[in-house]
Amino acid sequence: MVVVLLAVLLVGRAQRSRASTRLADAKADARRVIERLGGQVYNLNGTDEPSKQALADAAERFTAAGSQIEQAQTPAQARLAKETALEGLYYVRAARTAMRMDPGPAVPELDGQRSAGRVTEDRVVDYDGRRIEASPNPTSRTPNYYPGGRVAGRPVPAGWYSEPWWKTALVAGAWGVGSVLLFDALFGGMAGVGYDAAAFENGYGDGFQAGLDAGDNGYGDADQGGDPGYDVGAGDPGYGDAGYDPGYADPGTDTGGGDFGGFDGGGDFGGGGDFGGF
Repeated sequence: MVVVLLAVLLVGRAQRSRASTRLADAKADARRVIERLGGQVYNLNGTDEPSKQALADAAERFTAAGSQIEQAQTPAQARLAKETALEGLYYVRAARTAMRMDPGPAVPELDGQRSAGRVTEDRVVDYDGRRIEASPNPTSRTPNYYPGGRVAGRPVPAGWYSEPWWKTALVAGAWGVGSVLLFDALFGGMAGVGYDAAAFENGYGDGFQAGLDAGDNGYGDADQGGDPGYDVGAGDPGYGDAGYDPGYADPGTDTGGGDFGGFDGGGDFGGGGDFGGF
């Protein structure tokens, strides 16, 4: 019995040691990305509305990622912090492109980002008394960037928009009644969005995107010439994990959430500097 007890103790100690090592490695990996994002946020100064808004969103992700990594108790939670920072880097690339700068090193594809698709043509629709525009490029009319992914379980294509029409679902955790009609008007028949409004309503990307993920969605690789400042993919903007709330988690698993700056405001963060890869 003594031998068995000692064996159990040794196995438990070894398992705890391995778990501690995995957590430390995951945290270190996340912190490298967070530090890269912070360097960009603090050393870039937006010159127009699209770049200022993109940098404000990048700063929000930087704040959220910093909070997440400090609270992370498991490798999975550390990876969520890294994912948040990676999304922030997409906003940095968008800001740099809006300022006609080199977008910098490629950013790893976000989880699920590819299936959301991207805006490939200009669209203007009237919805609920508002004029909503979508464009593949930053303009004074479309200053709000989104890197692509799912919000409240539904995909939102990467692109530039006149307003963050997905924000209500992000905050409230549920889409409005007319969201399907808005999606259809904005993206129906668009080459870069390989699914229809019914697929959007059913959360395209969580069980029937196999055809899209297996192919190139009709517009080639994730990173190609003429890319307006982001790598195409399809990310999960949710960051939610049961039992772990980073503040703007996917409403499907979010148990609360803080507002880290969101989609308001600009923010000047100093000037210059690309901190390369990680």
